[in-house]
Amino acid sequence: MRTDLTTIAAGVLLLAGIGAAAAQDVVIQPQDETVIQEYVKKQPLASVKIPGVELNVGTALPDTVELHEIPNVKYRYVVVDNHTVVVDPGTRKIVKIIQ
Repeated sequence: MRTDLTTIAAGVLLLAGIGAAAAQDVVIQPQDETVIQEYVKKQPLASVKIPGVELNVGTALPDTVELHEIPNVKYRYVVVDNHTVVVDPGTRKIVKIIQ
């Protein structure tokens, strides 16, 4: 019986981990991606440097980094090391790197 409970617990933890990983994947809708790309081309920003931060999807940007609005899209953007970075304003995590 103890082995059965251990196996069940391991399975639940595995499934919970898979669910958490899937929740981290952000899919930007094609229409939003088009709006984002067109907007950032029309509204270029000066590039900033963020020492110690690697530009990867899922990386959270510090509160000191100013995020800029994109009309009619829930995401914000900033240019870091000459890369346009799309950020979820709620978590400040990078959801897409453009360029």
